[in-house]
Amino acid sequence: MDLGLKDRVYVVTGATRGLGKAAARELVADGAKVVVTGRDGKSVAEAASALGPDAVGVAADNADPEAAARLIATAREHFGRFDGVLISVGGPPPGFVADNTDEQWQAAFESVFLGAVRLARTAAAELADGGVIGFVLSGSVHEPIPGLTISNGLRPGLAGLAKSLADELGPRGIRVVGLLPGRVDTDRVRELDGLSADPEATRAAAESRIPLRRYGAPEEFGRVSAFLLSPAASYITGVMLPVDGGLRHGF
Repeated sequence: MDLGLKDRVYVVTGATRGLGKAAARELVADGAKVVVTGRDGKSVAEAASALGPDAVGVAADNADPEAAARLIATAREHFGRFDGVLISVGGPPPGFVADNTDEQWQAAFESVFLGAVRLARTAAAELADGGVIGFVLSGSVHEPIPGLTISNGLRPGLAGLAKSLADELGPRGIRVVGLLPGRVDTDRVRELDGLSADPEATRAAAESRIPLRRYGAPEEFGRVSAFLLSPAASYITGVMLPVDGGLRHGF
């Protein structure tokens, strides 16, 4: 199936590792060009180099108010157009309500929430008919995950933002989609499993609750991302799509 991605240009944030990196890789594999971002300049350069000539890297922090405009300008300068953005951010610090400090909440709000709002708002002003804004969120949009209180507080709000944007931007032909990864085998998920006394037992227990009985592979998430961002998904907007092996049991 031709996704129609050839020569389309996307900004993918948080693309030096994990889900963002997997999405960027699949976009390039299907013919797109990408601007990949991350906070560490060395990691950004390595990620862009690994993707080849159809990628350029920009060191940027989503919390930086100037980052969004700079990333979109880079897309236009290097590749001549801008077709969409996939907003992927690192997970905020784990912890329960009593554990997380005001400083942790504030830093996560600036990066995870307000940074995503700025990126989406700036992209919306720059995109034309056929453009797309994607958010990498979490299954916590529907059900809180124990020990991830900050994430549980912020990501449902971003889902609400995405739904509002879908309504507002739909008349202009701009789509807005959300992806809700479950247990995908990334460094972040392995780190969270490693917080337990017995990481192997924790993983086995988590897998037992997934109908497919395994963690997802990053490339499986990446392929879904590439499809949703592509013209092949041109009549899909306002959805929050679980990529979780069936973990979510609600309709």
